[in-house]
Amino acid sequence: MGRTLITGGLVVTAADELEADVLIEDGKVAALALPGTWAGMDAEVIDAAGHYVIPGGVDAHTHMELPFGGTFASDTFETGTRAAAWGGTTTIIDFAVQSPGQAVRSGVDAWLAKAEGNCAIDYGFHAILSDVNESSLKEMDVLVDEGITSFKMFMAYPGVFYSDDGQILRAMQRGAANGALTMMHAENGIAIDVLVEQALAAGKTDPRYHGEVRKALLESEATHRAIQLARVAGAPLYVVHVSAGEAVEELARARDLGLNVFGETCPQYLFLSVDDLARPDFEGAKYVCSTPLRPQEHQDLLWRALRTDDLSVVSTDHCPFCFSGQKELGRGDFSKIPNGLPGVENRMDLLHQAVLDGRIDRRRWIELACATPARMFGLYPRKGTIAPGADADIVVYDPNAEHVMSAETHHMNVDYSAYEGRRVTGRARTVLSRGRVVVDGGEYLGAAGHGRYLTRGTCQYLI
Repeated sequence: MGRTLITGGLVVTAADELEADVLIEDGKVAALALPGTWAGMDAEVIDAAGHYVIPGGVDAHTHMELPFGGTFASDTFETGTRAAAWGGTTTIIDFAVQSPGQAVRSGVDAWLAKAEGNCAIDYGFHAILSDVNESSLKEMDVLVDEGITSFKMFMAYPGVFYSDDGQILRAMQRGAANGALTMMHAENGIAIDVLVEQALAAGKTDPRYHGEVRKALLESEATHRAIQLARVAGAPLYVVHVSAGEAVEELARARDLGLNVFGETCPQYLFLSVDDLARPDFEGAKYVCSTPLRPQEHQDLLWRALRTDDLSVVSTDHCPFCFSGQKELGRGDFSKIPNGLPGVENRMDLLHQAVLDGRIDRRRWIELACATPARMFGLYPRKGTIAPGADADIVVYDPNAEHVMSAETHHMNVDYSAYEGRRVTGRARTVLSRGRVVVDGGEYLGAAGHGRYLTRGTCQYLI
């Protein structure tokens, strides 16, 4: 691939901010040096003056082509990873789904086939466990050895993905033995189904009732229960898409005890609220996701938890469904609205806006969006930082570029933006994936098939 030199920028990682030039050779970071050190070198030069030079984003929670509610997420691996690149994200970790009654391996193989030859950026997989039995537990051991080191389970969605406490405990015990990280969708799905049934019987069918029945207390109860099961099993736990302050309290209590318990939140919970779910004329359906959007007062609690590290990662849970023809499946019955929001292209810019708003500082931005997800899921220092030997996944980021988020200009394969009309400052100008420029100055230069599958190590935070 030859040699590339990024000059004149402010290099920002989770650990440091320094004015430095970055030398890239054969897709890897070769060295960093004082500005001008390599003047005159035979290399392709990228001028980053006035810009940040940051690691490519690592989005550890996406759902491309996910089947849900009789339809499929509207982004393919090709369109979704291309949109990620536009937004400055250069690695995704998606979810391979075990179908009930099938082997975990068959789900992994199916998702590998979906992604192979189609991704614009590098990608890995978690595995979703839909059945927990002796066979699937043995498969966990093999998959960990092969680099799939995290397994997601659901306390929600009875009849679809739901696992009971006994199944969860068995899988956690296996994870304690083989080093796997258990990822948990923590909502009390059994109780939620009762509330859904009661709401519909009372004629409460609009999208806003999706948030009302999925109560914050049922998220915190499930989070508490997942933590206690993990303690019994002696297993690490990662709670996905935390939306409620009460659930954060459970995580904070566990972390204060020194437990291997980690929490993730998503931009939708930091920037959107139940006010969006209550939009008239069925517009609220665009904002139906699970866990649901919460009242606005929860946002301050989530931001505080991100500053204190009671929440450690911001991922997107990118799972887009078009309003026309997909979200509309739930007209007259909110429980039939496909759950999910688009966001893989927006995360880096929204978090940079949070830096400007004084919510977090620059290094915490990179820690939450790049370094910690890479460490959490066994990809660091190959991903998530700019250091000799790391993959040259690098973004030249313009901190002063103002733009308005809109479905008219985004690159996700969905007919609306969850952040329509929101003005933000900061944007990826030049994006490199393993040293190859894939986005530059408003032009896409990447290609399907450039992205490589990543085998992962185990979580690097365990004590």
